[in-house]
Amino acid sequence: MFSRLGSFTVRRRRAILVASVLLVIVAGALGGGVFGRLSGGGFEDPAADSSRAEAALQDVFDTGVPNYLLLVDANEGAEGATPPAVDDASVSDAATAIETRLRNDPAVAEVLSYWSLGKVAPLRSDDGTAALIVARLGGDETEQQEAAERLDGALLGTDGPITVGSGGRSPIFQSVSSQIEGDLAGAESIAVPITLVLLVLVFGGLVAAGLPLVVGAVSVLGTFFTLWVITQFTDVSIFSINLVTALGLGLAIDYSLFIVSRFREEIRAGRSVEAAIIRTVETAGRTIAVSALTVAVSLSALLVFPLYFLRSFAYAGVGVTLVAMATSVITLPALMAVLGHRVDSLRLWKRTEPKPVGDGMWHTIATVVMKRPLVIGAAVVALLVFLGTPFFGVEFGLPDQRVLPEDTPARITTERIADDFSSEESSAMPVVALDAADPDDTTIDAYAVALSSVPGVTRVDAATGRFIDGTKVIGPDPSLAGFRSAETGAVRFSVVPDVVPISTEAETLVHDLRDVESPIGRTLVGGQSAALVDTKASIADRLPLAAGIIAGATFVLLFLMFGSVLVPLKAIVLNVLSLSATFGAMVWIFQDGHGAGLLGFTATGLTDTTTPILMFCIAFGLSMDYEVFLLSRIKEEHDRTGDNAASVAMGLERTGRIVTAAAALLAVTFIAFATSGISFIKLFGLGLTLAVVMDATLIRATLVPAFMKLAGEANWWAPRWMRWIHDRIGFSESDPPEPPEPDAAGLDLTLDPIDLSGDREQAVV
Repeated sequence: MFSRLGSFTVRRRRAILVASVLLVIVAGALGGGVFGRLSGGGFEDPAADSSRAEAALQDVFDTGVPNYLLLVDANEGAEGATPPAVDDASVSDAATAIETRLRNDPAVAEVLSYWSLGKVAPLRSDDGTAALIVARLGGDETEQQEAAERLDGALLGTDGPITVGSGGRSPIFQSVSSQIEGDLAGAESIAVPITLVLLVLVFGGLVAAGLPLVVGAVSVLGTFFTLWVITQFTDVSIFSINLVTALGLGLAIDYSLFIVSRFREEIRAGRSVEAAIIRTVETAGRTIAVSALTVAVSLSALLVFPLYFLRSFAYAGVGVTLVAMATSVITLPALMAVLGHRVDSLRLWKRTEPKPVGDGMWHTIATVVMKRPLVIGAAVVALLVFLGTPFFGVEFGLPDQRVLPEDTPARITTERIADDFSSEESSAMPVVALDAADPDDTTIDAYAVALSSVPGVTRVDAATGRFIDGTKVIGPDPSLAGFRSAETGAVRFSVVPDVVPISTEAETLVHDLRDVESPIGRTLVGGQSAALVDTKASIADRLPLAAGIIAGATFVLLFLMFGSVLVPLKAIVLNVLSLSATFGAMVWIFQDGHGAGLLGFTATGLTDTTTPILMFCIAFGLSMDYEVFLLSRIKEEHDRTGDNAASVAMGLERTGRIVTAAAALLAVTFIAFATSGISFIKLFGLGLTLAVVMDATLIRATLVPAFMKLAGEANWWAPRWMRWIHDRIGFSESDPPEPPEPDAAGLDLTLDPIDLSGDREQAVV
């Protein structure tokens, strides 16, 4: 198949280039519209109890969890003044005017305040100088964030006797989206110039160095178009754009480097330009296809999770990988066929002749390792296990205001609300009883008493009154009228906690509330803390399936490539070892806070629930990327010589410089994201950088040759039935069989070189 593909790209090179240009124009025109269709949320399971509780609040009670909080500071009045400064007439009038503007805004579904509720103490700060206006913005998450941005522009700042700031979920995630958009531009401004310099150093000339940029541009624009199409049917997270740009450029560099290097190798072997292109597609092209499929399979495992934040990375990752693969094995060879030897034009220095076979650094490293494979292998494995031990102490959480830089207004306001108000009104957990058939007041009181007796609960509000520490402290009032549905008889409760919403204490509280026996049928507990519990549970439930998909598909692909049982298993084990060490480092840095001041983030004692899964799928695929490139050359040499040790050393020598250069260029792309002001994007960038560097150096230089040496010829063993399968549907990168020797009659049956200078192949015997 790849022989035919190579021949096709040579014969139809100009048509392919014209078609590629047209596709890029269409993709750029339509794909650019994807940015206006991306969403900023997706961190919660829509089928979880917490999500169902929030949906019930809107559908049954026409209310919901507040997502837009305005902190109103009184500019006049001293701390401790009597009456409180927020009760001043001018302050009250100005705050009421803002509340009226919110109530008349079409994006605001619900609003109340300290003043409209009759100056209730829970909505006033402890020192009496500030109070809250609590609102709920309607629509989906994207619409809520857009409304928050618009309202912030109209309402925030100092206006006469008051100063207004905003906090809550919508302003926080609107700030996260804006920060990431700016960080993305900043990361590109750092990565692109450095990458350009490294490309010139690696490729040695301006023309060759420009080829990965062509592939990268096509890959990114093509994926933007793919995502634009997907957004017509489902939500796609804005955070996935980071992966498109980073992986698009990184894979373009990887694949272009292997294509160009193999092309130069074939030219040095004496082939014509056309024959070298065909041979390059047959070998490096096939390897790139298998590698890309491995990366795509790893990322596609994210589709099993219910969070569209994770699924979005599958859409983006699989799309950019497949587009980069197609561009690298079709468009790039066609372009090189047009350029011919001009690929090496505009060189900045004279090309040095390759070192003699067996005289390179990587050959020497492999030889040294294979002399003591057991000692070196055991030492490296012990080191990786040691580096991975911090991961055993991981505590998972969800993003909150602490992922933002400390000077972000939305974070400052949200933290002031948490610190200056003794009541956690903004973090109240809704409890909804949908199965109740208009329960009587006694039954409602009994359940409210039980809820308010749970440790960690400050107060419970119900249709029949307010409850503290198992006691009803006040009867019903007009503000509680909406706690019972007049149409269905369903009732709801509001549980005000005294713990931080995203914390292990909050998770314990959610479990305790759900364990309370309900006399009014099944209840649903919602809120930010419940969403954390449900998200962790849904991810844990589907994690074995995702891991099975990755491991199973990777094993099948590598078996079809190499015809071995041991090689795929070894590759999977080594990747897990490498990634465990990376995860250990991430917990030590980002959860425990070592280096937080240097890297500029706030350590919360928690690790974002979704980031390790995301990193695992991406890093596992990229690790297999390099593994396939290395093993393909080892297998090629083994098929040619039959010498296990020599083929390992030769394979490492053939790919050492190329893989190292590719990993360095990819690491530059990822490390640029570590400059982000969002802590989980910083974790994403730094973690993937460590994974790529560790795999391309420590794993490849030591464990691969050590394990290959210890296994010997068993590396290429497979049961007879599996060998039968490989012989029929497998694929390899080995050279075609050598021409037959002259027969007994003395006939010379050698095959002359194929002349592909014209539009069709000619073979002369």
